[in-house]
Amino acid sequence: MSSKTKDSEIAQAIFTVNRHAKTAPDNQFLYALKKQALNLMIEQKRAQKLGLHFSKNPRKSQQQSSVLVKCGNYYFHMLPKKEDFHSLEHFGDLDESYRNPPSRMNLKHAKELLQNYTGLEAPEKKPGISAFSKRYEPKEANRFYSPKKSYFD
Repeated sequence: MSSKTKDSEIAQAIFTVNRHAKTAPDNQFLYALKKQALNLMIEQKRAQKLGLHFSKNPRKSQQQSSVLVKCGNYYFHMLPKKEDFHSLEHFGDLDESYRNPPSRMNLKHAKELLQNYTGLEAPEKKPGISAFSKRYEPKEANRFYSPKKSYFD
């Protein structure tokens, strides 16, 4: 497999993981996988930081910037580091007219590919006790004794 194909496959996997992370109830691992993969691609000069954009939905502030990263045919946003503000150009508001190319990759395949690439392991799932797994057992009622002193207690 050529490195160009591999770059585009990794970019497609990052896109798939990012798309699913936006709606997943437990998305921390998916975002960590995206961040680690993008950082590795940037370190290996297989992706590049282009500039800064204002975030569409800033957290707890009126303005927040994010770094625009080009990886293969895809563009991603990630949180900036301090040095990014000094070294990268600020593009202003996000261009809403551009969309990443459509992708058809299974989430399971995308996670496997990125886990092999980054070496990040999925956290162990702890079996939780659901409220529905406990059986309902009513209290034994004694018709002749009640701890209540009156009807209003």
